[in-house]
Amino acid sequence: MSTIISPSVLSCNFANVQRDVEMINASAADWFHIDIMDGVFVPNISFGFPVMEAIHKHAKKPLDVHLMIKDPNPYIGDFKKAGAEILTVHYEACTHLHRTIQEIKASGMKAGVALNPHTPVHLLEEVIQELDLVLIMSVNPGFGGQKFIPSAVEKVKKLKQLIIEKNASVIIEVDGGVNLETGRLLVEAGADALVAGSFVFNSENPQKTIEALKQL
Repeated sequence: MSTIISPSVLSCNFANVQRDVEMINASAADWFHIDIMDGVFVPNISFGFPVMEAIHKHAKKPLDVHLMIKDPNPYIGDFKKAGAEILTVHYEACTHLHRTIQEIKASGMKAGVALNPHTPVHLLEEVIQELDLVLIMSVNPGFGGQKFIPSAVEKVKKLKQLIIEKNASVIIEVDGGVNLETGRLLVEAGADALVAGSFVFNSENPQKTIEALKQL
């Protein structure tokens, strides 16, 4: 199976979002990765529902929405309405994680949990069978274009082992500093999906870059 590629719209040209959305539509990419930041859980603010709805209007592929926000629960239904098909919350942001996962699924979305670089995968033991996706952060969340944290490769291996032990069906996604070199290491370690932002949008030919990532 080829690698799932989810280009991060945070790195697109906001003066011409529709053009970049149509580029992703025409590319070999599988999903649109949408980063939502609140300036509280992470030290940055991205976009809200109006921009997400505009992207959804033109997108022909699923919206893979990553919430870097302090308290996601009150907004779960709103993200469904705005077009999210996959909704990923941070382990570190959810006091009652199991309940949050249940609410995401009850709203008709696939449920994901993201782990910051310092958060070990064994903390997901009790919920791994409830999840559709786990997002390993290979940079500290909040900003695009950061340097890849090498320990993420070992973390992917540990997560893959946990999934096998628990007989779970979970997509392993990795976000942060992904390029052809780091992407290959991650796929070899067991990653199923790669998020790529600046590496795609700053490349000379984004569609060819997406195609190259898919072949890893």
